Amino acid sequence: MNFSDKNILIIGASSGIGHALATQLEAAGATLFVASRRQPANINATFIEWDATQPITNQFDALPDVIHGLVYCPGSINLRPFNRLSADDFKQDFQLNVLGAVAVIQSNLTRLKKANGGSVVMFSTVAARTGMGFHATVATAKSAVEGLTVSLAAEYANAKIRFNAIAPSLTDTPLAGALLATDDKRDASNKRHPLGRVGTSQDLANTAAFLLSDDSSWMTGQVLRVDGGMGNLK
Repeated sequence: MNFSDKNILIIGASSGIGHALATQLEAAGATLFVASRRQPANINATFIEWDATQPITNQFDALPDVIHGLVYCPGSINLRPFNRLSADDFKQDFQLNVLGAVAVIQSNLTRLKKANGGSVVMFSTVAARTGMGFHATVATAKSAVEGLTVSLAAEYANAKIRFNAIAPSLTDTPLAGALLATDDKRDASNKRHPLGRVGTSQDLANTAAFLLSDDSSWMTGQVLRVDGGMGNLK
């Protein structure tokens, strides 16, 4: 895939999937703009300091007039029994996963429209459709991400802006570090997936790059289950 004529904005590129995607797109020639709390290492990109929990939209004012692709990567893994979760826990996950995305998309809609074929990629989770204990806050927030994805895909189809989401299962990123901290935990997590392993950042970056590219130009309103078979197979 060639991104040499594309301006791509990635929210949350300092580690994990976002960093893997930025690395891949840089190698493919994209002009990158990255927004996060920390500047990503080893990425040639224009950095915008931005916090999804306190989204200030005028920080995007210096971006080019045209943005061809926008990827919203922030996520959370807040796994606790439902009776130990507070209303604030739900609000925090909703702010990070949903309202942060809303702020970024709204502030860049004009730039995406000018691309005449812009692509927005968001991230859900396998737990939004597959019942998993202790996932109440993240499943609630990411279900909202899926609803936002399909709603915006319908609303902006005439503007030629595509909206798609990716729903991964457990992926080997710093965010999931505690869940894969020992060999026993990693082995158990691998065995829970029909394909015998957890995901990698590159697995998800490859899918995101496809959704940003012209190769997926007839796809919108989709939630792709990139989960090692977890969501559909036993």
